[in-house]
Amino acid sequence: MVILTLNCGSSSAKYQVYDWDKKDILAVGIVEKVTLGGSFITHEARGKPKLTLERDCPTHTDAVDLIIKTLTGEHGVLSDMGVIGAVGHRVLHGGDKFTKSVIVDDDAMAVFDEVKDLGPLHNPANIMGIQAAKKVLPGVPHCAVMDTAWHQTMPPENFTYAVPYEWYEKYSVRKYGFHGTSFLYTAKRAAVLLGKNPFETNLIICHIGNGSSINAVKNGCSFDTSMGITPLEGLVMGTRSGDTDPAMPFYVMRKTGMSAAEMENALNKKSGLLGITGRYADRRDIQKAVLSGDRRAALAQDMEAYRVKKYIGAYLAALGRVDALVFTAGVGEFATFMRKKFLDGLEGIGIVYDPDRNERVHTRNGEFIISRDNSKIPVYIIPTDEELVMTEDAYALMKGTYDVHTGFTYSFQSRDYVNKGRAEGLRKDIEKDPSLAELVAQPK
Repeated sequence: MVILTLNCGSSSAKYQVYDWDKKDILAVGIVEKVTLGGSFITHEARGKPKLTLERDCPTHTDAVDLIIKTLTGEHGVLSDMGVIGAVGHRVLHGGDKFTKSVIVDDDAMAVFDEVKDLGPLHNPANIMGIQAAKKVLPGVPHCAVMDTAWHQTMPPENFTYAVPYEWYEKYSVRKYGFHGTSFLYTAKRAAVLLGKNPFETNLIICHIGNGSSINAVKNGCSFDTSMGITPLEGLVMGTRSGDTDPAMPFYVMRKTGMSAAEMENALNKKSGLLGITGRYADRRDIQKAVLSGDRRAALAQDMEAYRVKKYIGAYLAALGRVDALVFTAGVGEFATFMRKKFLDGLEGIGIVYDPDRNERVHTRNGEFIISRDNSKIPVYIIPTDEELVMTEDAYALMKGTYDVHTGFTYSFQSRDYVNKGRAEGLRKDIEKDPSLAELVAQPK
């Protein structure tokens, strides 16, 4: 059986094809610039050359149709779409209506539409992606995996804002948190590496990418997280401001005459690292600028690192006991120079990283430990795998065996689990640097 996963953004459609019986990835790809003009697909299939093809996709239906044609065409991996048993969709915001993944029916779609204002940059695209896929593949179950569902275990004192309580009652104003699929995967994998029962494990997980958030995990469940009612709250991100004085936008609006929509756009798309540097959101570009003496680039790095450290310290205090600190996502997995800045000076709270180990780990092909042996709190690099969570949820929903994560066991919770899609890459990484093998994290 084959499971297709789709992650539709406002102008993109990312996909993965997974062979359930062989537990292996057959193909991955993305359609970019959907609705914008000049769209194209980048497709990578097992045993075939990488394909890039320009094809105009004015709608997400066109993008999904292009994906289907690519998967069954000359460069594809499927004889026909009849082998697909289920489709998993990533949905940014499920509000407080969902605590786990669900089969998409009319009621679920109505809820997604109801809460779309809580995720105005993402939810409309998610909805369009589901509708498009259901038109192309009407005869298979479609399953929604919500980024917010993982965080539904947060206690009220952690998710409630200190604003008029009727705003929560009438308008669902509260902290929701995001990156939940990533946190679920990395939390379960960290418990395996620690040799602990996942529901006796306390973690601080840093998902650092263009969008970034940190999750405090208490006894295997989300306890607090840095993002809020939308993904704008929290860390300094690529283009998002993160935490700021709530009065600041009103002050600037009075001074400049900006509208509410213009301010929302500025805080989400023109702030963060881009706002500070004036030019860059990509950490690699910022690092080059820092090395060339750009003071604003250096300031942006320092601001991002300081905010991460503040959250790590706050969550350590909130949890009381932390079994491991985990980094994941693009920056967390690759940007050694930013991990160094995040970790420098944390010795006082029991986190002692090894600079040499840190410098040698910049791949998502394996799980690594970069802390010193005497560190009270180990530091792991665990590459996330949101697509695998979506795949397993979709399969279990189709079979009727799925439950919320506290009552469900994933394949990657096994000590013997091997990510076949990454194993060959890890072997090649170790061939280039044999000493890397010493840093591969092994289950205790």
